[in-house]
Amino acid sequence: MTRRLFWKLCLIIGTGVVAMFYLINVAVTHFENDMSMLSDSSRAQLLKWQKQAEDILHQGDIEALEQWVSNLQQQENIWAVIARADVVELAGNRNHRYEYTGYNLGRSIDWKIHLYFDHPPVMQLPFTHNEASLVVQLPERMRPGSLWNATRLSLQVFLPMLILVCLSIVLYRHIMHPIREMDSATRAFSSGDYSVRVRKQFGSRKDELTQLAATFDLMAERISEQIMHQRVLLTDLSHELRTPLTRLDIATDNLLAKQHEFSHANQAKLERIHKESLHIRKLVEDTLTLSWLDNESPQLRVESLDIVDLLEILIEDARFEYPDKRIIAQLPSQALIENSNHRALGQAIENILRNALRYTPKNKQVDISCHDSGNKYRITITDQGPGVPEHYLNTIFRPFFRVDSSRSCNSDSFGLGLALAQRQLHAIAAEVVANNNATGGLSMTLWVPKK
Repeated sequence: MTRRLFWKLCLIIGTGVVAMFYLINVAVTHFENDMSMLSDSSRAQLLKWQKQAEDILHQGDIEALEQWVSNLQQQENIWAVIARADVVELAGNRNHRYEYTGYNLGRSIDWKIHLYFDHPPVMQLPFTHNEASLVVQLPERMRPGSLWNATRLSLQVFLPMLILVCLSIVLYRHIMHPIREMDSATRAFSSGDYSVRVRKQFGSRKDELTQLAATFDLMAERISEQIMHQRVLLTDLSHELRTPLTRLDIATDNLLAKQHEFSHANQAKLERIHKESLHIRKLVEDTLTLSWLDNESPQLRVESLDIVDLLEILIEDARFEYPDKRIIAQLPSQALIENSNHRALGQAIENILRNALRYTPKNKQVDISCHDSGNKYRITITDQGPGVPEHYLNTIFRPFFRVDSSRSCNSDSFGLGLALAQRQLHAIAAEVVANNNATGGLSMTLWVPKK
């Protein structure tokens, strides 16, 4: 497999880092140059001083000029001087005087002011009509770059952070887009949409993630085929098993109708055959139902009902079937729920109630209660059986699982009742939780949504 994604990331990161240093350099240079120039108000003030000094010098009043300079120095806390700009040769060749006429005694107001000097620079403002200049130390208040340190810190810290954030966003989007597609497809596939595929969503992209998408599509194709084959097998199995079981039931019913003609031993064998036939039928029906719930994940919330009415019917049937055990019910006057399914809820509660009665000793009791818990109803079914080891409390909802060592009894249970109950409750958005009582026995708590 070529490492296309690796080289893409190297290219993006390398380009981003180079761009970061380039932008930082450009930004620092730009802001440094921009902040090195005098402001318009400072330039105007310096030019105003130059004009005042030139006017006084033009009048020839040296004392007034001296007083003006003294006042300026005291007012701005700087030094200033009026100086001639010509040079007096003391020795050497005088033929090149033009090359150094107008020698600068300070900086022009049009020049940049370096931001790293410890002291304010000296400014020279030449007079227009005289070979003299106002040479003045730049007042601290006019010195540019007062915000340079903060600006430089921002450019060196926040600008790289911003660039790195943008680079991270590019990398995140480049990597997370296919991952999101994979996540969406996985969720759809787990919800029962076995036709979902991912590779076509990536277009012309070719890298490791694309290969992963292709592998996912191959896996989805194989799993969907297996599930389809399993569904066909279940359908065929349902038909093939129900037909001979029906014939067996008819045959045993006919024989039972004539059992007086048989000996006592044959009658007992016939009854056992009939009983086992019913058990096999129940096992087949429960297995097919469980398989349908697991594979199809149906949502059976289609009607409204009263939980109290449903519980009373189930309790009455249970009392008739288990006359040697007491059932104590604490139910409200009514408990209405909407968007549910009475068949799924009723079968789930019946399986849990039968399980509690099956493992409750004779002359003991099973407690049933129903309480309003906000947006749900809490139904609790508690038996007085041996309980279940803590590490098996979640395992008991697996198909065909029975804790023989702790809840053993001679029953006709195949270990499907609680598994069916949990799947049926999930189909109506309800839940069931198993806990051991401190006083002994197992407590099943059902949470049924009101809407």
